Parts: sequence; structure tokens; C-alpha cells
Amino acid sequence: MVFRLEGKVAIITGGASGIGASTVQLFHEHGAKVVIADIQDNLGQALADKLGEDVSYFHCDVSNEEDICNLIDTTVAKYGKLDVMYNNAGICDSPSATILESTKSDLERILNVNVVGAFLGAKHAARVMVPERKGCILFTSSAAASIAGLSSHAYAVSKCGVQGLVRNLAGELGQHGIRVNCVSPYAVVTGMPMFKINVDHDPAQIEMALSGIGNLKGQVLKAEGVAKAALYLSSDEANYVSGLNLLVDGGYSVVNPGMTKFVESLANLKK
Repeated sequence: MVFRLEGKVAIITGGASGIGASTVQLFHEHGAKVVIADIQDNLGQALADKLGEDVSYFHCDVSNEEDICNLIDTTVAKYGKLDVMYNNAGICDSPSATILESTKSDLERILNVNVVGAFLGAKHAARVMVPERKGCILFTSSAAASIAGLSSHAYAVSKCGVQGLVRNLAGELGQHGIRVNCVSPYAVVTGMPMFKINVDHDPAQIEMALSGIGNLKGQVLKAEGVAKAALYLSSDEANYVSGLNLLVDGGYSVVNPGMTKFVESLANLKK
């Protein structure tokens, strides 16, 4: 096996569950020393204990700058460096909320984690990477920032903000040898409220339903698939890739399904 992150030190925010937890496990498998940053203490510590001494857990509220500072400084003090900062932590609200139902408090709550948290993570990662003139800063955005109607307005605004941050940072930090990219997945069934599963819902059935309305047939997007995209962008294989929004959506955002069905209906009429 080729260890694509051997010798690297990575922080993954929101690493206790979902896409973050899958990425923690994959980075660990590829030789990285990984710090899980999250507020889900039981889940985060259990994952760190399961994976062993090269994985540790740190309680961190990404919207709190003091927590972010302590996270970065503790990581560098322990391992001597920081190679990868993956700003993955995020929250969402109900995707069905209309603009009239949306509240200012909901918007502020989502922006505080998804945008402010990402901003602070990048800022303090850059603080230690700039003197070294190398490093990788990565974010999780969403296909909801590329196509309308996939999420609430607040969530879409937050993920568009992340993509704007990626472009600006790639321009600035490229001068210091630091790469900045983001991964934008199609819908993934995780523990987030958007796809919270209760006892009456089979996660596999929801995954199949999402795949059914997706563009790429015969495939189901899981958290592990997003983690593999993050692995590539964090590895030396992507050493000249920066400013990229890597859509992991099976082509969903570049296809108009309504027009495709219209063309198919015309073909059927001719028959």
C-alpha cells in the first residue's frame, strides 16, 4: 500500500462523525498523525482510542477563536508542525425552510460555524504554515453552492461564503507555498439534521433514493467517497492544485434533469 500522507500532521475539524470521521480513518490509514477537533467529546475520544496513538482528540468549538488558537498551538507543540488543516466542521438547518420561515438567529448560527469557523481555522493554520512556506488548507463546501434548491437559504449562503474564502486564500497564500482547496459533495447520509435517521428510516433506503434522483447511476455517494477526495487534495499528488472546488456530485450540478426528461419525452413521442 502507498501511504499518501506518511509523515504528515493533519487537523480535521468536525472529525468525530460523518465525513470528518471517515476522513480521520482514511488519513490515519495513509500514515498521517491526525488530530480530531470537535465538540462531540464521547464520539471523538472513542474514535481516537480506536485508532491508536497517532490519533488524538481535542475539544474545539470552531466558532471560538481561543479554541482554534489552542488547537493549532497544541498540535504544533505535540508534533512539531502542521501540514494539513481540514476545516470540515459544519451544521445545517431544515432544507425546506422558506425565506419567510427563516430567522435571523438561524442564519447567524449557521454562519458562525460554517463560515466564521472555517475563517478562523484557516487564519490560525496560516499563522504556522506561512513561516514554513508550505502546507495545505482544505474546506468542505457543498454542491448546494453550485445549484439552487438543494438546501436552506442559510446553508447555501454559508457554503457560497466558504468557496469565496477558498479563492481569496488561494491567491494570497499561494505566495507562501500553501495550497487551498475545497470539496463540495452531493447529499451524503450522515448524522446531520438534514438527513437525520429515526427508527423508521433505513439509511440504505435513503441513500438509494438520493442516488435515484442523482445524475450518476449505479453509484451511491457515502462519506468515504468524500474522504477520498480530501485525501487526494491533501496529498503530494495534488502538489500543484490550488483554488479548486472539487465537486463530488456525479455531475449533478452540470445537468438540467428537467431538460433531460423533456428530450426523452420527445423521443418517446416520435416512437
